[in-house]
Amino acid sequence: MAAYVLSYMLRFDFFLPEDPARLLAISLPVVIIVKLVVFEMFALYQGWWRFVSVSDLSQIIKASILSAITITFFGFLAFHGHGFPRSIPIIDLGLTIIFVGGSRFLVRAFREGHLLTLSRDTAGSARVLIVGAGNAGESLAREIGKNMELHYSIAGFVDDNYYKQRVRIHGYPVLGRIDDIAPISVDYQVDEIFIAIPSATGEQMKRILGICEETGLKIKTIPGMDGLIEGKVSVSQLREVDIVDLLGRDPVNLDAQAIRDYLKDKRVLVTGAAGSIGSEICRQVLHFEPAELILLDKWENGVFEMGRELKKYQGDKRISYFVADVKDRDRIEKIFRRVRPDVVFHAAAYKHVPLMEANPGEAIKNNVGGTKTLADVCVELGCIDRFVMISTDKAVNPTSVMGASKRIAERYVQRLSRPEGVKFITVRFGNVLGSAGSVIPIFKEQIKRGGPVTVTHPNMMRYFMTIPEASQLVLQAGSMGKGGEIFVLDMGEPVKILDLAKTLIKLSGYKPDLDIPIEFTGIRPGEKLFEELCLDEEFVEKTEHAKVFIHASVAHYPEDFTESLLALIRDADSLDLKTIKESIAYLVPEYLSPKVTPLGHFSKDSDLLGPTCKLPENQPRKTRK
Repeated sequence: MAAYVLSYMLRFDFFLPEDPARLLAISLPVVIIVKLVVFEMFALYQGWWRFVSVSDLSQIIKASILSAITITFFGFLAFHGHGFPRSIPIIDLGLTIIFVGGSRFLVRAFREGHLLTLSRDTAGSARVLIVGAGNAGESLAREIGKNMELHYSIAGFVDDNYYKQRVRIHGYPVLGRIDDIAPISVDYQVDEIFIAIPSATGEQMKRILGICEETGLKIKTIPGMDGLIEGKVSVSQLREVDIVDLLGRDPVNLDAQAIRDYLKDKRVLVTGAAGSIGSEICRQVLHFEPAELILLDKWENGVFEMGRELKKYQGDKRISYFVADVKDRDRIEKIFRRVRPDVVFHAAAYKHVPLMEANPGEAIKNNVGGTKTLADVCVELGCIDRFVMISTDKAVNPTSVMGASKRIAERYVQRLSRPEGVKFITVRFGNVLGSAGSVIPIFKEQIKRGGPVTVTHPNMMRYFMTIPEASQLVLQAGSMGKGGEIFVLDMGEPVKILDLAKTLIKLSGYKPDLDIPIEFTGIRPGEKLFEELCLDEEFVEKTEHAKVFIHASVAHYPEDFTESLLALIRDADSLDLKTIKESIAYLVPEYLSPKVTPLGHFSKDSDLLGPTCKLPENQPRKTRK
């Protein structure tokens, strides 16, 4: 109303003659009704003013234009173009946008403290320097600036982009480049550094972290692109720099529709569901709307905790929980006949190499016998469409009982696969970061105790990937399998365990060998310096997914493979170590025994390595030399 009245006042220099005044009085009610109706059509009365944004301003402009057109039409229609000032709708349009939009943005500016900058108390607030002046850095600065409850004040940004130098973002200056962090931190009395570059690679993060460490200040970062909630950045997501940031694993791009096609409305059973990989597979499967998710594990407390956690994601999906041992044929058969699963993910396995060297019978019974039990029940039941077995890079040219047991299991399920029956699919990958009993939690515990951090050998190297990445790629490989394949996941480049230990020590705020000592304990029974992802008799082929490969195997089975396997499982508890290893070597001819002498001395390093795998010629990832 004020906009329409003021448009008349401006048009007639704040002196209204009698005829325009009469026209204003007659048309004002009509104008108010028109604007109310149009603004309601554009939902302008449902917005929350303190959160007004550019999209709201766009709606205001559209509504104002439509109102002006409608008012002009009715004005000329009512007065036949005589006496109705043509400039009034144009002036009214501009004033309406200013008044309606300006009032909303004024409220937001007041609520966010932009009108009270002089009164905002920054005493006691930590001064932060934001590394990265892109979208993530801008979002971080905006949230810090508008939330007076956060005890932060922004000193500025640093960014290597030439065009961002000396500009201001939300009033905060870009102070220089990343290489200038140390002097900038001193000049601007910085207390903390926030790294806001979610797209940074592992090498870039190493460089940034190395520069930030020179300041001695507290360093925090936001998750990578795949870890951001709905792609948005917030202060609550800031966390300490983790080893995952430095490995720089690229986000996994899934063919979600292919996964949904074989999981949606299906009954999905996961063995080892309370373990690191099994539990993450359960979380991922729930995103694809299964008819029922069935958790099976012999660890009672783990199943209980998973049940509590999955309630957050359950919604209207049905979840069943079973405590059972995969070696117990009767129990497994009863469960399968009761739930009749369509898809089985087999993640239950013993995985600790030295422990299984000391308990070889258990490795055989669980990893081989348990897999055989599950696979046989699936074949007999006839309702299962896919059986996806989780394997390991330690099954390649195995030097350990654990690795050899997984290789035997791989071969057994391959032999069972038939085009018209269950599709038996194997997915093989290396170590996952943060899994129970893996090297990262052990190193962190040792650092917490003040050291020493124990590393088996200075040249020990392993492939690593994150638990979510591995689980997502397992689901993807499951959608590709036609039966009998062994899929190999792209693990990236191998990481030296010694470098991993040193990095974790630095991330914990200590100096390697000075504050926290590193000790070499020697390679343990069954271990190799390097792990491989494919056999020397095999070559990998590309699939439609860049991180999933498949290889055709030229495996040589003894004629009595199944009979020998059954005898090995039956006698696993009674056979001595030498006999068990001889039996394994018969079933897996590539099974090797490492020639290890006291720490640091090997007959030759090649005794602990298998042959290099043949990769596709156009595959950019480097192969191990």
